Amino acid sequence: MKSIFKTPNKLLPIFLALFLCFNTTKAQVVKRDSLPSSWELLKYDGISAFGGIKNTYTQPLRWKKEDFITAGAVVLGTAALYIIDEQSSDWFIAQEKDIPPLIRDIGWYSGKPVNNYSLTSAIYLYGLFTKNEKVRKTGVLLISAATAAGLLQTFTKTALGRARPGVGEGKWSFKPFSEEEGYHTFPSGHTILSFTTAYAIGKQFDNPFVKGGIYTLGLIAPASRLWAGAHWLTDIGLSIAISIAVVDTIDNYLNRDRNYGNIDPHKTKISWDFQMGPGRIGIRGTF
Repeated sequence: MKSIFKTPNKLLPIFLALFLCFNTTKAQVVKRDSLPSSWELLKYDGISAFGGIKNTYTQPLRWKKEDFITAGAVVLGTAALYIIDEQSSDWFIAQEKDIPPLIRDIGWYSGKPVNNYSLTSAIYLYGLFTKNEKVRKTGVLLISAATAAGLLQTFTKTALGRARPGVGEGKWSFKPFSEEEGYHTFPSGHTILSFTTAYAIGKQFDNPFVKGGIYTLGLIAPASRLWAGAHWLTDIGLSIAISIAVVDTIDNYLNRDRNYGNIDPHKTKISWDFQMGPGRIGIRGTF
C-alpha cells in the first residue's frame, strides 16, 4: 500500500493544526488596528531571531557553576552510551523490519530541513499576519533555535567525521572533514531539527499529556535513524541534549531581553521617575 507520507508536505498540516488548535484559544485579544504594522513586527522579530542565535553561541561565556555541572553530566552520559553503541545499534537495526512504514516515513520527513522550515515558517507567518503575540513569538523561537542548532551540528559532524554504523567500520572510526556522507554522523541532523521543533512547541503548553504527545512525535525521527543504521545511540543522545540547551537558551533570551509581553514592540517597559521641584512633588510614569 502506498504510504500517505510519500509527499513530505502532507506532514505539515498535521503538526500545524496540532499547534494552532491549542494556541488559538490562548491568543491575546486586542484591536488589530492598535498594533504595529506587519512590516514593523517582521523587523523586530528578525532582530530577535538573530539575537537568539548570537546568544546561543556566546552563552558558554556566561555559564555559572550549575551550567558547568550540567555540561559535565551530558559528557558523562554520552560517554556511558558510547560503551554500548555497537550493541544498541545492532538491536535497533534488527527492529526495523517490524516498524510500520507510516512511522518510518514520519521519522524520515520530519527531520528534513525543507519540511522543518516549512512548518516553522508557517507557524511564524500565521502569528505575524494574525498578530497573535504568542504564536508569533513561538515562530521566532522555532526558526532561531532550528538555525542555531542546525549550524552547530553541521559544523560538528563535518569536523569530527565519525563513521555511521552502516559503514561497517565500528564506533571508533573517524575521518575529520571528510566529504563522504558516511562520515557525517555525530551529532544527528534529523534528531536536532525534529526534537528542537518538538521541544520548542511543547514548551508552550502546561498540560503534561500534550507535552508528552508532542515530545513523542519529536522522538520518532531519532528512533528512525537508529532503525536505519544511520546513527549511533550517542549521536542521538547528544543531539537531544543540544536541542534542549539551544531552545532553553533562546527562550530565556526572548523572555528576558525582547519585549513579547506587550502589544507594541517599540515599548520596552514602564518606567517611574520621582520628581520634586519648587511647589511640586510627584511621580511620573512613562509607558
